[in-house]
Amino acid sequence: MNNYNSESKKAAEFIDHEEIMDTLKYAEANKADLETIRKILARAADCKGLSYREAALLLECEDREIHSEIFKLAKQIKERFYGNRIVMFAPLYLSNYCINGCKYCPYHGQNKHINRKKLTQEQIRSEVIALQDMGHKRLALEAGEHPLINPIEYILESIETIYSIKHKNGAIRRVNVNIAATTVENYKKLKDAGIGTYILFQETYNKNAYEDLHPSGPKGDYAYHTEAMDRAMEAGIDDVGCGVLFGLNLYKYDFVGILMHAKHLEDTFGCGPHTISVPRVRPADDVDPETFDNGVPDEVFKRIIAILRITVPYTGIIMSTRETEAMRGEAVKLGVSQISGGSRTSVGGYVEEEKVEDNSSQFDVSDRRTLGEVVDWLIDLGHVPSFCTACYREGRTGDRFMSLVKSGQIANICQPNALMTLKEYLEDYASEETRLKGLTLIEERLETIPNAKVKTLVKGHLKDMENGKRDFRF
Repeated sequence: MNNYNSESKKAAEFIDHEEIMDTLKYAEANKADLETIRKILARAADCKGLSYREAALLLECEDREIHSEIFKLAKQIKERFYGNRIVMFAPLYLSNYCINGCKYCPYHGQNKHINRKKLTQEQIRSEVIALQDMGHKRLALEAGEHPLINPIEYILESIETIYSIKHKNGAIRRVNVNIAATTVENYKKLKDAGIGTYILFQETYNKNAYEDLHPSGPKGDYAYHTEAMDRAMEAGIDDVGCGVLFGLNLYKYDFVGILMHAKHLEDTFGCGPHTISVPRVRPADDVDPETFDNGVPDEVFKRIIAILRITVPYTGIIMSTRETEAMRGEAVKLGVSQISGGSRTSVGGYVEEEKVEDNSSQFDVSDRRTLGEVVDWLIDLGHVPSFCTACYREGRTGDRFMSLVKSGQIANICQPNALMTLKEYLEDYASEETRLKGLTLIEERLETIPNAKVKTLVKGHLKDMENGKRDFRF
């Protein structure tokens, strides 16, 4: 029986198994209907998004010409909403102590040979200074779920420590948080601590597969985990980030599931997810590679990214260093708007890069370039690496941010802020070669700012930065 209700607060109703299966059957039955598919793409060009059923049909279509049209449209929509900006961030792992039994994660409580670590506040300070010295301004905090070793008080103290550190010209201006599902009360504490986005990956939306993958620990409660974003938004955190771990379950199912989740948040709270992350399963310690035979091929993965951009055009799409340089290069053209750079997935890995025998990483990193190398590469590709945190600090979050994005007005804010934060990076952290290339790019992109007054102000701020001033924003 189909109990689907996008505005329900019950996970089993806003992520309804029968509705997903019906959607997949519809997509399979109609995948050769190119006339209908082209009508969907024509309507998608108005940048108002698509339904999850329409998105499933696009993903199921096997026509290569349609694939090319999808990629072309995704690129156009990405440039319309986000221009050529790519927001930079880095993860910061606080602790790998965990009581869950997740089969795909080396932090699982039954792993007896992983090197368990938890950073002290002084160690966090050292890690943050190392990140600031790279040029980072935005972090994503990561910690295993352990109520005794990693209580909410530890997370809150760590956030306070991070925001307090000013080293040379460095400062972390936005701390996003990726920790386990928790209570409304704890989400209120995170909100009061000044976090940016609350991030939580669903891993898979298939309830049976989810419960099999999480045989022990609190994360095994499918409903409590799936309903976490509702509790976070009820607590006042209006920027939330969703994600699935592609390869754990059949990708078509989870593709529909995450779009249903986005619709639920939009219909219930008037604001969809601020970001959607698209990680794929990577090798990790004490994880049996034969457990997962649902790997997503590169060509399919690119279509997933492009169709996400078409379906939820207002949402930031995040790709981490799990992916290779080549895949990330393709992805930023097709819809990805945020990437990490110089990442370490081990606890304490920024001060001292982990040795193989230390064995505390969460997963293998494919793109091992430094932040400076990633910035240089993006500039060569014609993208503007952005270290902007202005919207969060100016209160442009939740539905206020989404209304600006959907109306297209956000570009008038983001482009100037991206150029100014890139200039900061070039002045303080870049090699001379990157600096010169970046300055040329800034001069070129300045001319694309439509508002003459804003353009004049930006030029003045850029000049001020050469005289040592920092942190200008619109």
